[in-house]
Amino acid sequence: MNDGFHFLDIVFFAMVAAFLVLRLRSVLGRRTGAERPPEQWVGDPEAVNNVVDLAAAKRSVSEPPNDSPAGQGLAAIRAADRGFDLDQFLGGARAAFEMILGAYAVGDKRTLQPLLAPEVYRHFADAIDARARNGETLFTELVGIRSVELVEARMEGSFAAVTVRMVSEQVNALLSHDGEVIEGSRDRVVDVVDQWTFRRDTKASDPNWALAATSTPEE
Repeated sequence: MNDGFHFLDIVFFAMVAAFLVLRLRSVLGRRTGAERPPEQWVGDPEAVNNVVDLAAAKRSVSEPPNDSPAGQGLAAIRAADRGFDLDQFLGGARAAFEMILGAYAVGDKRTLQPLLAPEVYRHFADAIDARARNGETLFTELVGIRSVELVEARMEGSFAAVTVRMVSEQVNALLSHDGEVIEGSRDRVVDVVDQWTFRRDTKASDPNWALAATSTPEE
């Protein structure tokens, strides 16, 4: 955020952030009772309540065939984590996408840190700091999410990794210090395709997942 924000602006954004966290916690953060002891990627103990439990929000989805790579990967994850549910995971991924996108747009690093793996957080934080140095702001409006689909599932040692493809409609514009549009448009809705990978240590008692990689798949 810019240093020139007035006190009332700060209070307003704090209230908005608190509302988003409470809204997410109404569908996230519940435990199934079947979790096992993760190496936790949370850097700020006071931000633990912001960590997204991707195994806790519901969404309908068709299971991949059992003999497909994704199906075999899911079987391996379920063998390591008996509480894993794909429908609930994808619902949580959808909620995490909304929260991360919003926090990145307003430069809320405190909210982002417990949701991201360290390397991903560094990239996000560097981009936020670069905007601040240049006096730039990012205008982002998430119009809607068309689909959230499983791409890949696999075990990496004790870590479960699940990659999802999300198609959304967004309005994005990078603005200069005086409000002029540098990139994008504040009036045009565009289709955005993202591919995000979430990881969790299945030997850990905490059920939370962290965003470990992002990419834009080639069409």
